[in-house]
Amino acid sequence: MAGNTFGKQFTVTCFGESHGKCIGVVVDGCPAGLELSEHDIDKELAKRMPEKNQIVSNRREEDKSEILSGVFEGFTTGAPICIITMNKKARPEEYESIKDTPRPGHADYTARTKYGGYNDYRGGGRFSGRITAAFVMTGAIAKKLLYLTDINVLAFTVQIGSARVGKPPTIDQIQRNTYKSSVRCPDPNCTKRMEEAIGRARSLGESLGGLVECYTLNVPVGVGEPLFDSLDADIAKLLFDIPAVKGVEFGVGFKASELTGSQNNDAYAIEKGKIVTLTNNAGGILGGLSTGMPIVVRVAFKPTPSIRREQRTINLAKMREEVIRVKGRHDPCVVPKAVPVVESVVAIVLVDHMLRGGYIPKVLPRR
Repeated sequence: MAGNTFGKQFTVTCFGESHGKCIGVVVDGCPAGLELSEHDIDKELAKRMPEKNQIVSNRREEDKSEILSGVFEGFTTGAPICIITMNKKARPEEYESIKDTPRPGHADYTARTKYGGYNDYRGGGRFSGRITAAFVMTGAIAKKLLYLTDINVLAFTVQIGSARVGKPPTIDQIQRNTYKSSVRCPDPNCTKRMEEAIGRARSLGESLGGLVECYTLNVPVGVGEPLFDSLDADIAKLLFDIPAVKGVEFGVGFKASELTGSQNNDAYAIEKGKIVTLTNNAGGILGGLSTGMPIVVRVAFKPTPSIRREQRTINLAKMREEVIRVKGRHDPCVVPKAVPVVESVVAIVLVDHMLRGGYIPKVLPRR
């Protein structure tokens, strides 16, 4: 199965399936001298699992990472870093009865066709949201590297179903409240509305989608490699590799199509001796290069395909139409779990580009 590696200087190769033995990743190109431990990675993995059971599925993997290589005496060595986390709560037997009846909205049919039926169908196998644990483990490394350059990546839930944040939150609110919220929303009032919306959907055997917004602060001007490795293009590519993502937009995004040039253009100014723009409709990227303003990206997630309501499908073994009602442990909404994944993906892309541009050295200075 090709297509498992991303990056040119900071390369990421992930492996594992939803109900296999483990989820893992090999990270190559990480500079030597970064202080790194399993504790750093486990803190990020824990963000994937909100505490309220009614918000997420009943499959609660207590992810504990194990670093197999690339770290010696608490510091990265410059060699490939291999990290795994075991799948301990898998129930592969739940999928035997539906292995020939593809679930609508999942990759069951497309994967079976492409790989001749040899794909791991249990829980979606390679196409499950479970694989995002590898993104988050890598993101833990990427975030630590970005912190060295004062870059901060902050994501939060902006909408679930029809419940949406009204007034944009401040950076302080995002930092203080997001991971205190079961739905990863920095607005406590909107958190309650989102929880209620998920609860209603779950009681009806339904699911919901939503929006995650991400701010990246303090990125220097000029990061990116146009034309075909533009910063926004690479961020969008890796965001679309998160299962359930159906849309990505930067700045004002699609609303730019409704504006005039004078409304959409970000005028320049000088503040405290620094060149800034008075607005940020471009979302911090122009011509595939960072502008120095915050990078603002929104990510749309579809509703979870696995629902208890009856849906039409095909029995591929008997080639006849059937009805399926998906049982098992499934998230009524993937958005809360997706917030740290979005942060991780953006951080991974930025580290790759920062290394390519020489903003991060290949060997970190001793502290």
